[in-house]
Formats: sequence, structure tokens, C-alpha cells
Amino acid sequence: MAADTLAETGRLERVLVKHPREAFVSDDVCAAQWKSLNFGAAPSFARATEEYEAFLRILRGAGAQIDFLPADERTSLDSIYVRDASVVCARGVILGRMGKRLRGGEPAAQKAAFRNLGVPIVGEITEPGCLEGGDVVWLNDRTIAVGRGYRTNEDGIVQLRSMLADSIDDLIVVPLPHWRGAGDVLHLMSLISPVDSDLAVVYSPLLPVPFREELLERGYALVEVPTEEFDTMGTNVLALGPRECVMLAGNPRTRGALERAGVRVTEYAGDEISVKGAGGPTCLTRPLARAPGRRG
Repeated sequence: MAADTLAETGRLERVLVKHPREAFVSDDVCAAQWKSLNFGAAPSFARATEEYEAFLRILRGAGAQIDFLPADERTSLDSIYVRDASVVCARGVILGRMGKRLRGGEPAAQKAAFRNLGVPIVGEITEPGCLEGGDVVWLNDRTIAVGRGYRTNEDGIVQLRSMLADSIDDLIVVPLPHWRGAGDVLHLMSLISPVDSDLAVVYSPLLPVPFREELLERGYALVEVPTEEFDTMGTNVLALGPRECVMLAGNPRTRGALERAGVRVTEYAGDEISVKGAGGPTCLTRPLARAPGRRG
């Protein structure tokens, strides 16, 4: 596997996902796990399956090849959020080490799947390092931003930098705020989603000033998510290609701002697969290959 571009906004060609059939398994499993995993409520297995099938239709409509993770006893409901257990780089994937301990089995489960899919494994983050994919944003093929928070620590960032070596020019460490504490989910991608090489959706009230200034200096225009749409994951937007994206329904002000910026937006309903577990479309997907250039 060699991605044509690592930038988060290239045309999506291949993506790894995990269906609720394999992640949620059943209503009984959802009922048993949701509280300990800090979900807002127990997902409905049937409704989650319906929502997910609609989400997959959007990905297929964008032309993406979809690879599915199998069920695995080492994982939980959280494993539907496949981005967090790995990071894609030019030579393949780097397996993370989860800051959320109840997700500790996910990198090993993905490792087995990547081997079956023929995806090269470049390395693994090891103890005491922690690194989750939701904290990693490729701004371009040679520039990576990594959130330093409760899910990704300094040792994990040092290991990532070593594995990437001279394949990058810049690794920007972005200190994340305490916000609602260690038990909550706050990744770097909770605060920023690039939708083109010069356009990103951001929640500026929690974005560190130096990183926000860095984005502006690099020529980014910023679509500002209003506070009332932050908790409904208005910032969590998956680029299907430059200025083409999919986002969770229920964020009309953010959608309007995106459309005024020339972005084609597709929405999906995600009460079960996104809202209850606080994971939007970027969380639900691990892009494996993107192509540069604008969509026709």
C-alpha cells in the first residue's frame, strides 16, 4: 500500500471501517458495555445497522473501496471508531497504543486485519507511549499535526516522529486543553477537520493560539463552528475529496458555512453510530489511500 497523498483532503480511494454487526454485535452487548465505555446511552443495534448502511452508501458513492474489520473478542463497542488504533504514513500503517485503556485490544486486532489485507505495518507505539489516530492530522504529505492530550502522550509522539524519520518536514505538536477531563473524548480532530488544502473546519475557542496562527500562516481559511454545534460534532467532517465532505446531520450553521465556501456537503443520520459514542465520520473511518486533485 502506498498512498498517492497523505493529506486529509485527497480524493478518498480506499477506507477501512468496522460495521456495527462486528463492533456492536447485539443489543445485549450494547447494554452490557455502554456505561463503562462512557457512551451517552446504549445504541440500538437495529437502528445502528440502518444508519451505518446509509453511511456506507455515501462512501461507495464517492468511489471508495471499502475494507471491513472482522469481529474480534479483544475489542468493544468503541472499535467502530476505527481511526484511533492506527495512523497511515507513506510506507503503510503505524499501530497506535490507546490512551483509553478499555480500547487496548484494538491495535492488535487491526494488526491482524492489516496483515490479511496486505497492508504494510511500519511499526507500533509501545509502552509508555500512547498515540491515537484521532489526534493525528496530515496537513500535507510532509507536514503532520499531532494533538498532545489525554489520549496521546509525549512518548507516543517521540516514537511516531522516529518512525516517520525523514519522510516528513514538520511535526507540529498541538497541546490540547483539559476541557472536560481525562474521561471525555477530546482528540485534535475534535477541533479541526481539513476539507481542502486551504480550508479547514475548526472550533477556535478550544484551538491553541499558536496552532490557529500556524494554519492562517499556511494559507488556510477557517470555517468556524458555533458553540451550539460543537457538542453535535460540527467540527468532525470527513473529506471525500477537495471541497467535498460528509458530516453528521444536525449542524445547519456549519453546513451553511461550508456550502458558502464552495464545499459540497452530504449528511448522514448518526444518532446510534455517532452521537451516543461521540464519534463522527472521521472517527468511523481509517482512510488507507487518497488521490490528489479536485473532483470533477
